[in-house]
Amino acid sequence: MTEPQADAGRGDAGRGDAAWDGEDYQRRIEAQLEGEDPHGEVTFVQRYAPRTVLDAGCGTGRVAIELDRRGAEVVGVDVSASMLDTARRLGPSVTWIASDLAELDLDRRFDVVVMAGNVPLFTPEGTTGAVVAGCARHVAPDGVLVAGFSLGLGYDLATYDAEAAAAGLTLAERYATWDREAFETASTYAVSVHRRVDPTGP
Repeated sequence: MTEPQADAGRGDAGRGDAAWDGEDYQRRIEAQLEGEDPHGEVTFVQRYAPRTVLDAGCGTGRVAIELDRRGAEVVGVDVSASMLDTARRLGPSVTWIASDLAELDLDRRFDVVVMAGNVPLFTPEGTTGAVVAGCARHVAPDGVLVAGFSLGLGYDLATYDAEAAAAGLTLAERYATWDREAFETASTYAVSVHRRVDPTGP
């Protein structure tokens, strides 16, 4: 699955409720994904057999709604009211929450927390660590944080891994696409899977 380019220009987490129009965004995504499998992220996430999923920076709900349709209990979080209005229209059975990911505290943990659509790339400067920590505190002890974002756009994997480590997570897997193509140094996209550090380990 090709990462939808419209996602790369979307503000989902900690960016303020900018001029994002949910209905316009949804139309662009549908047009861009016409003829493609729109659910590569969902297929990736399902390999972890999650009962519960937090879609962090959910936008109009493309990932969350499909996960819900396939039987997971899903909570979608986004800072944009317009995005969430569209998500609620399209997926009334999903729980939708308006929040900045950096400040998110739902007082619960999830089997999978997923950030699809380049979410970390569009946080205000200096806030990615808080966004990663906000996601990490919702990862269950045996759960995973999954994030996919484009490389070479001002936020690198070393920084992301360091911020995940500071939040108590360690890298478990990394791929070049949601289809699990092998990650290489020349890859322009990364899908990273982080697990909670085992406090009983060495």
